[in-house]
Amino acid sequence: MPKRTKSSQRWLQEHERDVYVKRAREEGYRSRAVFKLEEIQRTDRLLRPGMTIVDLGAAPGGWSQYAAKLLRGKGRIVALDILPMDEIVGVEFIQGDFAQDAVLEQLHARLAGMPVDLVLSDIAPNMSGIADVDHDRSMYLVELALDFSRQHLAPHGDFLTKVFQGRGFQPFMKMLRESFGSVKVRKPPASRQRSSELYLLARDFRP
Repeated sequence: MPKRTKSSQRWLQEHERDVYVKRAREEGYRSRAVFKLEEIQRTDRLLRPGMTIVDLGAAPGGWSQYAAKLLRGKGRIVALDILPMDEIVGVEFIQGDFAQDAVLEQLHARLAGMPVDLVLSDIAPNMSGIADVDHDRSMYLVELALDFSRQHLAPHGDFLTKVFQGRGFQPFMKMLRESFGSVKVRKPPASRQRSSELYLLARDFRP
């Protein structure tokens, strides 16, 4: 078994001390990321019973788990990820690469023309450590999520997506403003301050 590097040891130590990691374990959530969505829900009231929701980049399932809790069995959640995800009551799961046409077709078929009220995207690529390459890969996936949203969102639907600050950020904001009535930037407390990640909340979809 390879020895851990000093940087990986530091990450593990920080991870174990993280207040949100501890809360997730105590409250039975699958990841600390759930508290990012919880904070956005507190301020923006995105989730409500009866909605049809698509969760992209869902594994290990924290966002789907939280959404299912708020829907209380009324509505529909379809989750997708390239990684496997343990079953969640009230959540339909598709395993596959969102960037592949065949997987996207599975998602289209599962929805069967049903309009979507909310698209959640916490999707991110495997990081190479090369900043420009990682940013471009991330923006490619985010733009695919936007294309999907434009195809499937009901009028006045919402789109919440993770983005990383960089050269593609402002052009993507412009794309959102062309399709939605409002676009808000969110940096939940659970998002580590040193991270360049932000969440963009695009509301009131206009086909």
